[in-house]
Amino acid sequence: MHATTGKTTKHAASAPFDAASLLQPDDLPGFLADVMHDGDTRALPLALRTAADVLGMAELARRTGLSRETLYRTLSAKGNPRLDTLAAILSAFGMRLAVAPAPAKPRRTVRSQHAAA
Repeated sequence: MHATTGKTTKHAASAPFDAASLLQPDDLPGFLADVMHDGDTRALPLALRTAADVLGMAELARRTGLSRETLYRTLSAKGNPRLDTLAAILSAFGMRLAVAPAPAKPRRTVRSQHAAA
């Protein structure tokens, strides 16, 4: 027989993770470089929004010369920044766009029919 106390347990309320609360403005170039180095292009917009939260949208607008409205729209979940806008935002964090060769992917070898026989 399973005995109960008749009391219910409430789950502790959890707050969403906020990376911006763990970063300082001096951390932002390294933070963004690490995100870009990983190569997941889907992570960059989120990282830029996080960096904007750390720096403050008004300060980012001042550094980029873009309006806060443009930055909010560009860094929104549906935002799709133009290349010049992305370059201006990265420049505000002391970074620039660069193109580099992609690492070589391992070649798949095809077994010959003679080797399998």
